[in-house]
Amino acid sequence: MAFPDTRLRRLRRTAALRDLVRETELSPARLIAPLFVASSAAPITAMPGVSRVTISGAVAAAGELAALGVAGVLLFGIPDQKDAEGSGAWDDEGAVQLAVRAIKAEHPRLVVITDVCLCEYTSHGHCGVLRADGGVDNDASLELLARSAVSHARAGADIVAPSDMMDGRVGAIRAELDAEGFAELPILAYAAKFASAFYGPFREAADSTPAFGDRRGYQMDPANRREALRETELDIAEGADIVMVKPALPYLDVIAAVRAMTRLPVAAYNVSGEYAMVKAAVAAGAFEERAVVLETLTAIRRAGADIIITYHAEDAARWLAQT
Repeated sequence: MAFPDTRLRRLRRTAALRDLVRETELSPARLIAPLFVASSAAPITAMPGVSRVTISGAVAAAGELAALGVAGVLLFGIPDQKDAEGSGAWDDEGAVQLAVRAIKAEHPRLVVITDVCLCEYTSHGHCGVLRADGGVDNDASLELLARSAVSHARAGADIVAPSDMMDGRVGAIRAELDAEGFAELPILAYAAKFASAFYGPFREAADSTPAFGDRRGYQMDPANRREALRETELDIAEGADIVMVKPALPYLDVIAAVRAMTRLPVAAYNVSGEYAMVKAAVAAGAFEERAVVLETLTAIRRAGADIIITYHAEDAARWLAQT
């Protein structure tokens, strides 16, 4: 039926009607907040409102997030010392491991996810160990990533999340977790992680800028959507329990395509550059922060993400409680 019999505005007339027929729901229970854990606290200048936190600071932040109904945290560790292998990544007394134990002791119901990668821990800043020619050795890196995941599991992580983009790492981590008695620990795979310009502020936050070259040899070409589905299929076949697309906003089409091809939960990472752009625009008076953040997160949910990792998590949860 066409106008004038059909009038779609009928269901937009009042706030109650709009709420009744809303197709996409956004709630704090869908949000995960990243935390950067280090030996000393410090603001991250490229990301206004975000700071590195100590162990006690991570526990306090986790408590605030839990009180707001945020589902969980994603932990990144910044070690005091680095080496060529990134051995701090599997140090049972490392920043992430200590933070996991402390947070779970105080807030056992909060989901604690740990990022599994070597880039924050290597002296060269790459996500795996290097060959003699300076390239990243994919296969030699798998054992170290699996060792890191087991260390996180021993500390009490609820989910481990490999972000390195080495081929075969989900299978290697699954096999090692199973062999060490952690068969029930889920893996959230950064399945389609693109070599994006939107990661810039994260480099400061995690002190993970490569000393040479870039990560385009192992992270995905931003132009490739079909390849993202291949990556996702492979991670699922290797044992991933949740798959993720990173970044989020420039890749909403990829999120939608991944959602359409799998029944697994789908996560999306609303990354540091997306966050920093919003903060810069708000500071310039371009728009109102609350409205644009909630619209942004709703768009990521609408594209098909069940879980959103975002630096806006705490603010968004407060705003949602006021609606």
